[in-house]
Order: sequence, then C-alpha cells, then structure tokens
Amino acid sequence: MEATATKSPDLTGFSREAVEALSRSRNEPDWVRESRLAAWETYESLPMPTRSDEEWRRTDLRRLKLDRFAPYADLDGTITDLASVASTSEGAFAFGEADQRAGIVVSRDGGAPYVELDPAVAAQGVIFTDLNTAVHEHPDLVQQHFMTRAVPVDFGKFEALHAAMWQGGAFLYVPKGVQVELPFRSFALGETAGASIFTHSLIVIEEGAEAFFVDAFQSETADEASFASAVVELDIADNANLRYVQVQDWGRNVWSFMTERAILGRDAEMKNLQVTLGSKFSKNSVGSHLRGENALAEMLGIFFGDGDQFFDHHTWQLHESPLATSDLEYKGALKEKSRSVYSGLIKVYEGAQRTDAYQQNRNLVLSRTARADTIPNLEIEANDVRCTHGATVSQVEDEHLFYLMARGIPKSEAQKLIVEGFFRPVIDRIPVEEIQDFLQAAIARKVGY
Repeated sequence: MEATATKSPDLTGFSREAVEALSRSRNEPDWVRESRLAAWETYESLPMPTRSDEEWRRTDLRRLKLDRFAPYADLDGTITDLASVASTSEGAFAFGEADQRAGIVVSRDGGAPYVELDPAVAAQGVIFTDLNTAVHEHPDLVQQHFMTRAVPVDFGKFEALHAAMWQGGAFLYVPKGVQVELPFRSFALGETAGASIFTHSLIVIEEGAEAFFVDAFQSETADEASFASAVVELDIADNANLRYVQVQDWGRNVWSFMTERAILGRDAEMKNLQVTLGSKFSKNSVGSHLRGENALAEMLGIFFGDGDQFFDHHTWQLHESPLATSDLEYKGALKEKSRSVYSGLIKVYEGAQRTDAYQQNRNLVLSRTARADTIPNLEIEANDVRCTHGATVSQVEDEHLFYLMARGIPKSEAQKLIVEGFFRPVIDRIPVEEIQDFLQAAIARKVGY
C-alpha cells in the first residue's frame, strides 16, 4: 500500500543528545534517564555486527545507514479515540469490539497512545498500559523486569540501542492466579517516513496466571526509508500460561529488527506465533528459555516474501531444566527476488535430562530468482533426550499443479490453493478467527496470480 507519509523531523542520527532529549520530552524519572544513558554507553562500546559473526553471516548490513534516520518522530501526537485510526486497519490490525478484548494499547509513531482496559479485568489486579505510563505508575515492576532478565541491555548492539531509545509499547502484568481469556491487544502504527520507531512489549505473568497477548506492527509504504526496533520480553512464572501472537506488516521501505525472549518457569506453558509479511529487511531473533521442569514452549512462524524482501529468522530452544518440551515449526514462502534465512538451535544443557525438543523449517520457493537458506542445529549436553529437526526447501511440484488443473482449476488458482495448503497446518493452530482470515487474505494477496 503506497502512501505519502508525514515529513520526518529535522533531527537525524542517533546520539547521546537525542537520548537526553527523548527522556526530557517524556518527563521521565531519574532512574529511567540514567538507564537510557547507560544503555547508550553500552551501544557505543559494542561493535557493529559483521558477516564474520555466525548469526550475521548471511545478513548484509552495508546498506543500513543509521545516521540517516531521525531517532524518533513527533512524540506529541495523541489518539483520542479509536475511530481516528480504525478506518485504516483490517484483519489482524482491526481493533475489534470492546467486548472481544480485555484491553487495548494503540500507539502512532511511538507517541502518546490510546489505552483501554476492561474494568472487570483491572479489578483483579491486572495492569495493562503503555510502557511510558508504567515507568511512572509502576516503577518497581518495570525496573525489575525491563531488559534485565529476558533481554539484557548488553544482549547485542541493536538491543542496546533499543534500551537507549525505546519510545512506545505496552506493559502487561497479570498477578498470581488470575486468568484472563480475552486477548490483550497492542498496536504500533508508523506514519512518519525517515523516522525510527522503538516499540517494547513487556509481559509478566505471575504464578498460576493465564493471558493472551496480540502484538501488531504496521505502516504504509513511503518513499523514504524508516527504522523499526522491537523488543519483546515474556516472563512466565511457575504454572503460568501465555499465548502470544505477533503480526509484522511494516511498509516496504522499513528496516526491521526484532528480538523476543521468553523465560518459562516450572510447569509453565507458552504458545507463540510469529507472522512476518512486511518490511524490506527483517532480522528476527526469537528464543525460549525453559528454566523450569515440565515447561512447554510451542513456537510457530509464518513468513512470505516477495519483491526484493529479505527475512532472517534465528530461533533458540534453550532447555535448562529436565522434563521440558519445545515444539517449533516455521514455514515460509518466497517469490520473485525475495530471500530468507532461517537458523535454529536446540540446546540442551547438562543435567536437562528427559528433554523433548522438535524443530522444523519448511520453505516453498515460487520463482527461480527467490532463495531460501535453512540451517538447523543441535547442541546436546545431556544423554537422555529426544531431539529431532528437519528442514526443506522445495518448489511447487508439477504433479500437484497438473492434478488440480486436470479438474478444471485454472493454473493461477491452483498455485494459490497449493500455497494456502502449505500454510494451512500452522494457520489452523491459531485460536483467533480474525487472524486466520487475515493470514488467508494476506497469503492470497502475496501469491498475486
């Protein structure tokens, strides 16, 4: 979708001065400003990743010029009601009816967001608000969990930059024993070309609690490039349950970096879905740390590249305790000159006996100029485990096309049916009908025959 975006701010390039100006504009407490500046120092001390680094070996950053991006857009813009932005949203980006969600946070360009929480849910002690409000009203909780456990500041250079420049995002805290069935929805919308969006999702699920969270990132395509950085931290305590869904559909001139880490306690369960459709460049790092016995992590992924899009997914299934289970399935389709890289690691630590881990990456290549690289890895330090992995890269088989065409189905429709069938096993595992419908429509649009 093409758009004429808002003019970007005059300020370009990231700097300590930009960090200080951002903190002042938010009237932040001293501890937030100090943590930002400490993160900036970490950012400056860390080298830029190169292709000699294993995780970046197939990722070319030479065209990324950070000094050309404004560090943030106009942060004064407010959203007074959902009607002012809902008209441009559909499918997974539709806000839906109030009785179909537990709460909603919508932010535009990282500015002052619209926040809504069901009073009945709030009465149970649940906190759901934008992150900027959370640092003022719930500082102890934020300090305890923000980039300390799941994604520490020194995790990497781009994570340190995020810790210094974060702007928008959501904070969810579900207290012990509270179970919320309806989803919490968070939307990060980008409008200003040439600017940066740093969105952060911090989700803390206490012992025996349960929640469902949907993250959505979206912008239209502008002529000028933009920069997007997302960090997602999922802290899931003993016997807690979290379902997390993320849908990324940034405009086609966005450089997107996303780091997500989940920490699972004893008997904790997480079901996770990542959907990557947009951006010109996307670098996603997704990991589950199974730190408690009998923890369960389900990790699903869907990506579909076209044009000259580049998608790079790295996943980690880190088994640190015995008797834990992880199940990963990532499926991708590529057409035209798009390219994908998938690298996954199952690591079983010493003493993590009776681990059960599975990893699968399947890729469907729809043109001769598209390319998919897939690298599954195992690192096992225990002797009583069951760990398996698989990876495939294939084209649409002529026999399948012939079978459908022989029954009167046009070639273009047959191709679309095959691609939809390829993704169907993952789509069927998504519990939200509107997201299923959105993905079906997005896949059909991407196939484009």
